[in-house]
Amino acid sequence: MAFTGSTRVGKLIAQAAAESNMKNVTLELGGKSPCIVFDDAGDKMDEVVEKAHQAIFFNQGQCCAAGSRTYVQKDIYDEFVRRSVARAQSRVVGIPSAEGVEHGPQVSKQQFDSVMSLIEKGKAEGATLACGGKRWGTEGYFIEPTVFTNVTDDMTIASEEIFGPVQVIMKFETVEEVIERANCSVYGLAGGVFTHDLDKALKCANELRTGTVWVNCYDVLEASVPFGGFKQSGAGRELGEYGLQQYSEVKTVTIKISSKNS
Repeated sequence: MAFTGSTRVGKLIAQAAAESNMKNVTLELGGKSPCIVFDDAGDKMDEVVEKAHQAIFFNQGQCCAAGSRTYVQKDIYDEFVRRSVARAQSRVVGIPSAEGVEHGPQVSKQQFDSVMSLIEKGKAEGATLACGGKRWGTEGYFIEPTVFTNVTDDMTIASEEIFGPVQVIMKFETVEEVIERANCSVYGLAGGVFTHDLDKALKCANELRTGTVWVNCYDVLEASVPFGGFKQSGAGRELGEYGLQQYSEVKTVTIKISSKNS
Protein backbone atom coordinates (compact mmCIF):
# COMPACT_ATOMS: atom_id res chain seq x y z
CA MET A 1 0.00 0.00 0.00
CA ALA A 2 1.30 3.45 -0.95
CA PHE A 3 -0.07 6.54 0.78
CA THR A 4 0.66 10.24 0.41
CA GLY A 5 -0.84 12.53 3.03
CA SER A 6 -0.57 13.70 6.61
CA THR A 7 1.60 12.07 9.24
CA ARG A 8 -1.46 11.56 11.44
CA VAL A 9 -3.26 9.51 8.78
CA GLY A 10 -0.04 7.73 7.80
CA LYS A 11 0.30 6.41 11.35
CA LEU A 12 -3.24 5.04 11.20
CA ILE A 13 -2.50 3.28 7.90
CA ALA A 14 0.73 1.75 9.24
CA GLN A 15 -1.15 0.55 12.31
CA ALA A 16 -3.96 -0.96 10.23
CA ALA A 17 -1.45 -2.70 7.96
CA ALA A 18 0.33 -4.23 10.94
CA GLU A 19 -2.89 -5.37 12.58
CA SER A 20 -4.27 -6.95 9.40
CA ASN A 21 -1.87 -8.97 7.27
CA MET A 22 1.44 -7.08 7.67
CA LYS A 23 1.24 -5.68 4.16
CA ASN A 24 4.14 -3.55 2.99
CA VAL A 25 3.48 0.18 3.29
CA THR A 26 5.13 3.16 1.63
CA LEU A 27 4.33 6.43 3.38
CA GLU A 28 5.06 9.90 2.01
CA LEU A 29 3.89 12.18 4.79
CA GLY A 30 4.19 15.66 6.26
CA GLY A 31 7.13 18.00 6.41
CA LYS A 32 8.55 21.18 7.85
CA SER A 33 11.35 21.54 5.36
CA PRO A 34 14.20 24.01 5.95
CA CYS A 35 15.22 26.43 3.21
CA ILE A 36 18.70 27.68 4.15
CA VAL A 37 20.16 30.85 2.61
CA PHE A 38 23.83 31.65 3.27
CA ASP A 39 25.09 35.21 3.03
CA ASP A 40 27.37 34.46 0.06
CA ALA A 41 24.21 33.91 -2.01
CA GLY A 42 23.34 37.56 -1.46
CA ASP A 43 24.89 38.59 -4.76
CA LYS A 44 21.91 36.87 -6.42
CA MET A 45 19.40 38.10 -3.90
CA ASP A 46 16.40 38.53 -6.19
CA GLU A 47 16.83 35.03 -7.64
CA VAL A 48 17.17 33.42 -4.21
CA VAL A 49 14.23 35.38 -2.78
CA GLU A 50 12.09 34.19 -5.67
CA LYS A 51 13.10 30.55 -5.23
CA ALA A 52 12.47 30.68 -1.48
CA HIS A 53 9.15 32.40 -2.20
CA GLN A 54 8.02 29.70 -4.62
CA ALA A 55 9.27 27.00 -2.23
CA ILE A 56 6.62 27.96 0.31
CA PHE A 57 3.85 29.64 -1.69
CA PHE A 58 3.57 27.04 -4.47
CA ASN A 59 0.02 25.64 -4.43
CA GLN A 60 -0.85 28.04 -1.59
CA GLY A 61 1.59 26.21 0.68
CA GLN A 62 -0.33 22.96 0.24
CA CYS A 63 2.76 20.93 -0.60
CA CYS A 64 4.39 18.23 1.55
CA ALA A 65 7.91 19.43 0.70
CA ALA A 66 7.15 23.15 1.08
CA GLY A 67 10.14 25.18 2.27
CA SER A 68 8.26 26.29 5.34
CA ARG A 69 11.24 27.20 7.54
CA THR A 70 13.36 29.84 5.82
CA TYR A 71 16.72 30.27 7.57
CA VAL A 72 18.73 33.30 6.45
CA GLN A 73 22.27 34.14 7.56
CA LYS A 74 22.46 37.29 9.65
CA ASP A 75 24.45 39.54 7.27
CA ILE A 76 21.75 39.46 4.59
CA TYR A 77 18.73 38.81 6.82
CA ASP A 78 17.23 42.30 6.83
CA GLU A 79 17.51 42.79 3.07
CA PHE A 80 16.20 39.29 2.40
CA VAL A 81 13.19 40.00 4.61
CA ARG A 82 12.52 43.32 2.88
CA ARG A 83 12.51 41.77 -0.58
CA SER A 84 10.56 38.69 0.54
CA VAL A 85 7.80 40.85 2.00
CA ALA A 86 7.65 42.92 -1.20
CA ARG A 87 7.41 39.74 -3.28
CA ALA A 88 4.64 38.30 -1.11
CA GLN A 89 2.69 41.54 -1.33
CA SER A 90 2.97 41.50 -5.12
CA ARG A 91 1.72 37.92 -5.44
CA VAL A 92 -1.52 37.96 -7.43
CA VAL A 93 -4.40 36.34 -5.56
CA GLY A 94 -7.68 35.31 -7.19
CA ILE A 95 -9.62 32.68 -9.06
CA PRO A 96 -6.99 30.26 -10.44
CA SER A 97 -8.52 30.20 -13.92
CA ALA A 98 -8.13 33.99 -14.29
CA GLU A 99 -5.20 35.26 -16.32
CA GLY A 100 -2.15 36.25 -14.31
CA VAL A 101 -3.32 34.73 -11.01
CA GLU A 102 -0.56 33.07 -8.96
CA HIS A 103 -2.41 32.28 -5.76
CA GLY A 104 -5.72 30.49 -5.30
CA PRO A 105 -7.74 29.29 -2.30
CA GLN A 106 -7.05 26.65 0.33
CA VAL A 107 -8.59 23.29 -0.45
CA SER A 108 -11.36 23.37 2.18
CA LYS A 109 -12.89 25.32 5.04
CA GLN A 110 -11.20 22.96 7.48
CA GLN A 111 -7.78 23.75 6.03
CA PHE A 112 -8.58 27.47 5.85
CA ASP A 113 -9.54 27.49 9.53
CA SER A 114 -6.44 25.51 10.49
CA VAL A 115 -4.08 27.92 8.72
CA MET A 116 -5.81 30.99 10.15
CA SER A 117 -5.57 29.48 13.64
CA LEU A 118 -1.82 28.95 13.24
CA ILE A 119 -1.39 32.52 11.99
CA GLU A 120 -3.10 33.74 15.16
CA LYS A 121 -0.77 31.53 17.23
CA GLY A 122 2.21 33.08 15.50
CA LYS A 123 1.08 36.56 16.49
CA ALA A 124 0.17 35.49 20.02
CA GLU A 125 3.58 33.86 20.58
CA GLY A 126 5.45 37.01 19.61
CA ALA A 127 6.45 36.60 15.97
CA THR A 128 6.34 39.72 13.80
CA LEU A 129 3.63 39.65 11.13
CA ALA A 130 5.41 41.40 8.27
CA CYS A 131 2.56 41.10 5.76
CA GLY A 132 -0.65 39.21 5.06
CA GLY A 133 -2.30 37.20 7.77
CA LYS A 134 -5.88 37.90 6.78
CA ARG A 135 -8.62 36.42 4.64
CA TRP A 136 -8.59 37.66 1.06
CA GLY A 137 -11.97 38.65 -0.36
CA THR A 138 -15.36 37.77 1.04
CA GLU A 139 -16.00 34.41 -0.64
CA GLY A 140 -14.04 31.18 -0.81
CA TYR A 141 -11.11 30.09 1.31
CA PHE A 142 -8.45 32.57 0.19
CA ILE A 143 -5.64 33.58 2.55
CA GLU A 144 -3.28 36.45 1.86
CA PRO A 145 0.35 35.46 1.27
CA THR A 146 1.76 35.80 4.79
CA VAL A 147 5.29 36.44 6.04
CA PHE A 148 6.46 36.19 9.66
CA THR A 149 9.84 37.45 10.89
CA ASN A 150 11.60 37.41 14.27
CA VAL A 151 10.52 33.80 14.71
CA THR A 152 12.16 31.44 17.20
CA ASP A 153 12.39 27.67 16.83
CA ASP A 154 10.11 27.01 19.79
CA MET A 155 7.16 28.87 18.26
CA THR A 156 4.29 26.80 16.90
CA ILE A 157 4.61 28.23 13.40
CA ALA A 158 8.26 27.12 13.34
CA SER A 159 7.61 23.55 14.46
CA GLU A 160 4.18 22.48 13.20
CA GLU A 161 3.29 21.85 9.57
CA ILE A 162 1.00 24.72 8.51
CA PHE A 163 0.25 23.48 4.99
CA GLY A 164 -0.66 27.00 3.97
CA PRO A 165 0.77 30.23 2.50
CA VAL A 166 2.87 31.24 5.50
CA GLN A 167 6.58 32.00 5.14
CA VAL A 168 8.53 31.86 8.40
CA ILE A 169 11.90 33.64 8.16
CA MET A 170 14.50 33.01 10.89
CA LYS A 171 18.05 34.30 11.39
CA PHE A 172 21.17 32.16 11.89
CA GLU A 173 24.92 32.75 12.19
CA THR A 174 26.96 29.60 11.45
CA VAL A 175 26.61 26.50 9.31
CA GLU A 176 26.86 24.24 12.35
CA GLU A 177 24.09 26.16 14.10
CA VAL A 178 21.67 26.07 11.20
CA ILE A 179 22.16 22.34 10.57
CA GLU A 180 21.46 21.58 14.23
CA ARG A 181 18.34 23.77 14.21
CA ALA A 182 17.12 22.40 10.89
CA ASN A 183 17.45 18.84 12.17
CA CYS A 184 15.59 19.62 15.39
CA SER A 185 12.24 18.56 13.94
CA VAL A 186 10.05 15.47 13.96
CA TYR A 187 9.97 15.80 10.16
CA GLY A 188 12.65 15.09 7.57
CA LEU A 189 11.19 15.22 4.09
CA ALA A 190 13.25 17.78 2.16
CA GLY A 191 15.47 20.83 2.41
CA GLY A 192 17.04 23.52 0.30
CA VAL A 193 20.48 25.16 0.50
CA PHE A 194 21.52 28.35 -1.28
CA THR A 195 25.27 29.05 -1.37
CA HIS A 196 28.22 29.43 -3.76
CA ASP A 197 30.47 27.60 -1.28
CA LEU A 198 30.77 23.94 -2.25
CA ASP A 199 32.02 22.96 1.22
CA LYS A 200 28.93 24.44 2.86
CA ALA A 201 26.66 22.84 0.28
CA LEU A 202 28.17 19.37 0.76
CA LYS A 203 28.22 19.67 4.55
CA CYS A 204 24.51 20.53 4.55
CA ALA A 205 23.71 17.80 2.02
CA ASN A 206 25.50 15.21 4.16
CA GLU A 207 24.24 16.30 7.58
CA LEU A 208 20.66 17.42 7.02
CA ARG A 209 18.36 14.57 8.12
CA THR A 210 16.07 14.82 5.12
CA GLY A 211 15.28 12.48 2.26
CA THR A 212 15.99 15.15 -0.36
CA VAL A 213 18.34 18.14 -0.39
CA TRP A 214 18.20 20.68 -3.21
CA VAL A 215 21.22 22.96 -3.70
CA ASN A 216 20.58 26.36 -5.32
CA CYS A 217 17.16 25.17 -6.45
CA TYR A 218 13.95 23.85 -4.92
CA ASP A 219 11.17 21.39 -5.77
CA VAL A 220 13.12 19.83 -8.64
CA LEU A 221 11.64 16.36 -9.12
CA GLU A 222 12.51 13.70 -11.69
CA ALA A 223 10.88 10.32 -12.32
CA SER A 224 14.24 8.55 -12.01
CA VAL A 225 15.16 10.15 -8.65
CA PRO A 226 13.82 8.59 -5.42
CA PHE A 227 11.69 10.76 -3.17
CA GLY A 228 10.65 10.20 0.43
CA GLY A 229 11.33 11.23 3.99
CA PHE A 230 13.17 10.49 7.21
CA LYS A 231 11.62 10.40 10.68
CA GLN A 232 7.88 11.20 10.76
CA SER A 233 7.93 12.32 7.12
CA GLY A 234 7.45 8.73 6.06
CA ALA A 235 8.88 5.34 5.21
CA GLY A 236 10.10 3.98 1.89
CA ARG A 237 10.66 5.81 -1.37
CA GLU A 238 8.69 6.70 -4.45
CA LEU A 239 10.10 7.03 -7.99
CA GLY A 240 13.29 5.63 -9.46
CA GLU A 241 14.75 2.17 -8.85
CA TYR A 242 14.15 2.51 -5.10
CA GLY A 243 10.46 3.11 -5.78
CA LEU A 244 10.23 -0.16 -7.72
CA GLN A 245 11.87 -2.03 -4.86
CA GLN A 246 8.93 -1.11 -2.61
CA TYR A 247 6.75 -3.39 -4.76
CA SER A 248 9.05 -6.40 -4.72
CA GLU A 249 10.50 -8.78 -2.15
CA VAL A 250 13.82 -10.61 -2.06
CA LYS A 251 13.67 -14.41 -2.05
CA THR A 252 16.54 -16.78 -1.22
CA VAL A 253 16.63 -20.27 -2.81
CA THR A 254 19.19 -22.81 -1.55
CA ILE A 255 19.57 -26.18 -3.37
CA LYS A 256 21.58 -29.16 -2.25
CA ILE A 257 23.06 -31.04 -5.21
CA SER A 258 24.65 -34.50 -5.13
CA SER A 259 27.71 -33.56 -7.16
CA LYS A 260 29.25 -30.65 -8.97
CA ASN A 261 27.85 -29.96 -12.39
CA SER A 262 31.25 -29.27 -13.96
